[in-house]
Amino acid sequence: MKPRLQRLAASLTLALLALTFGACTTTSNRSSNAFDFDPPVTQPTNRSNVSIKLSTGAQRLYVVEGNKVLLATPIGVGTSATPTPKGNFRVRNKVATRRRQSSPDAGYPIPFWIEFHSASYGMHWGFLKPYPSTHGCIRMPLKSAKKVFNLVRVGTPINISSSQPWDATIGKTLPVLDDSPLPNPPHSYMTSPKAMADIQQGKLWNF
Repeated sequence: MKPRLQRLAASLTLALLALTFGACTTTSNRSSNAFDFDPPVTQPTNRSNVSIKLSTGAQRLYVVEGNKVLLATPIGVGTSATPTPKGNFRVRNKVATRRRQSSPDAGYPIPFWIEFHSASYGMHWGFLKPYPSTHGCIRMPLKSAKKVFNLVRVGTPINISSSQPWDATIGKTLPVLDDSPLPNPPHSYMTSPKAMADIQQGKLWNF
């Protein structure tokens, strides 16, 4: 009986280990909302060497100094009907407390605005989906948007391409972010001074 019990115990242990590793794998690939994401950041030694590299295919943004990645974050990009412009640009303007000017949703916060192509195209905070869903702008998680905003300055180079060298390495370690399940904050709150004040503190409504 003793050997039989030992074999049974060993089988149960192996089954438990398989379940444990399987659960870990599932958890690591699980989507979470963008308000949970706070990317680590390395401060540059020379801000004049900082640039932004953006991959529309992987929906990833990298702030780099030379070839060193200072910050990496998931982003949202334009749809096939309203694509994000590709090419080489520079930061034209920065506004930490910008609001949407046009309808619908005039007055809606689009903070940490980093303009790169025209007044119509910029990088800013916005609710994220795990697929292209914007009208051409680049949406970033809230904490990412604030950190990217602080890393760059007017004149910082930006390259927007279908892919970037880090997509297969650093880019693959980033989580899938999906704000779709979150309820929409009340319009009265989003257009209020309190919403912008909350955003500047790294929070929004009850997220």
